[in-house]
Order: sequence, then structure tokens, then C-alpha cells
Amino acid sequence: MVCLGNICRSPLAEEVMRSKIKKYGLNAEVDSCGIGGWHAGQPPDDRAQKTALKHGLDISHQRCRKITLNDFDNFDVIYAMDGEIFSKLSQMAFQGGKEQQKIKLFMNELHPNKNLPVPDPYSGNMSHFEEVWKMIDATCEKIAEKMI
Repeated sequence: MVCLGNICRSPLAEEVMRSKIKKYGLNAEVDSCGIGGWHAGQPPDDRAQKTALKHGLDISHQRCRKITLNDFDNFDVIYAMDGEIFSKLSQMAFQGGKEQQKIKLFMNELHPNKNLPVPDPYSGNMSHFEEVWKMIDATCEKIAEKMI
């Protein structure tokens, strides 16, 4: 799960997907990171943590990190939270000679070929985080259903 700074969307997506993996007893691993390393080593945004806790998940243990070329080796699928992230990941994969087909736009799992973004709630208020939560939860549920 990849967003801009690994502080809002991708940490939520990581933990929601982890909960779906557990719920369905799937054999999968999930992680999150950001295109930029501005928040490396920090916990997710307080509002993201509060949103997760509201829904019974704790993301306080997570620490932000920047994506590396090794992630293209370590994961079968790399989900981009929006088109800008998708483009940056594509450039990175091309430059590193890694597999382009691993990169997918996250919301296309729920709404195929629509290329919808998960909006970045960072500049918004708690209601923006709640809307993002709903999008992430529904999409992770769809991903999990496809893995069953």
C-alpha cells in the first residue's frame, strides 16, 4: 500500500488489509510505505490513528517509511492510492528494471478501470479521514474476496 508520505492513507490500508487477511484466514503479508521519506520513522497521523481506533484497529505501532526498489522484489502487488503515486511507482519500476505489472491502482479493485483515487485527507478534517476509511475498507474487502 503506497501513498505520498505513508502517514494517512497507506497506514490505514495496511491495517485494514491485515484485518481482512486475519478475518478470512488468508496466506498473505501486507505493508505500507510512501513515495517520500518526509515522515520516516514517525507514527501515522493522529487523525488516521483515531479513525482506525474508532473502527477497532490500532495503527500506532506502524512507522512511516519510504518505498525502496526492494519492495518490488518483496511484494507481488504494489497498490498506489492515486494516479500520481501510480506514475511515480511506474517511473521507479522502469528505472530499477523491476516489474511494472505489479503496480495497481488501489481503487480499481473495487471500481475496475475507473482509475479513482483515494483522496489524501491530510489537509482535511476528521470527516475526510472517515470517508477515506470507507473507501479503503470496501476496497480491501473486495481484494480479500478475490483472494479467497
